[in-house]
Amino acid sequence: MKLTFLGTGTSTGVPQMRCRCAACRSVDPRDSRLRASAMVELPTGHNVLIDCGPDLRQQLLRLDSPDLHSLLITHSHYDHVGGIDDMRPYCPTAPEGHFPVYCRPDVATDLRSRVPYCFARNPYPGVPTFDIHEINGDGAFFLDDGTELVPLPVFHGRLPIVGYRIGKLAYITDCSMMPETTYGLIRGIDTLVINALRHEKHPTHMNLREALDVIKLAAPRQAYLTHLSHDMGPQADVEPTLPPGVTVAYDGLSVEIPD
Repeated sequence: MKLTFLGTGTSTGVPQMRCRCAACRSVDPRDSRLRASAMVELPTGHNVLIDCGPDLRQQLLRLDSPDLHSLLITHSHYDHVGGIDDMRPYCPTAPEGHFPVYCRPDVATDLRSRVPYCFARNPYPGVPTFDIHEINGDGAFFLDDGTELVPLPVFHGRLPIVGYRIGKLAYITDCSMMPETTYGLIRGIDTLVINALRHEKHPTHMNLREALDVIKLAAPRQAYLTHLSHDMGPQADVEPTLPPGVTVAYDGLSVEIPD
């Protein structure tokens, strides 16, 4: 199984407009961060997209427009669903022309409200169409290829959202608080992806210290930090301060995960 980080930035991306901080002025390509998204290539040949933010078209073109077979959505904030219309080239080859989307019921409601033309009774030709599978975060579900996924309930401030466990990978973003039951689902995982917005505390995201505390409790073999803001600072400054087995992810990074 292979994980590719399509974007590792927060809602404003890095560099942030109108900012001249060290991260935003950095010439290190690792400090150029599009909105958070990832792709997981399964051993079955099934490729899973996690979130579809407003940079999705650019992200997929960078990879020469890979095949995609399912979309997992963590929550419905714009930086995670703003590129939903850019999925239209993938819809015609999906089963019955409807691309499979897995998300919480509240996300499904938001999508139907934001892009109602995708769910019209008589959609106009060429419109992207989706087959939404609502998940409640209280049990495993299966993709069309038979792969088992486990939702990972967390809180984004007061908003309940989900991460996902796929085999030996756990992917969590925009988390500020993790229930004990979710800790139980990720303890001993091989690879953990977790958000770390900045050094200072934030009301709806984990900061670096909080993310490292989660990593210590979960004890993965390898952890990657994502959803970073420019306030985290340049990657070259942050990376040396991290404990062994913890890495700052960057756009385009691909890692192999044991089956």
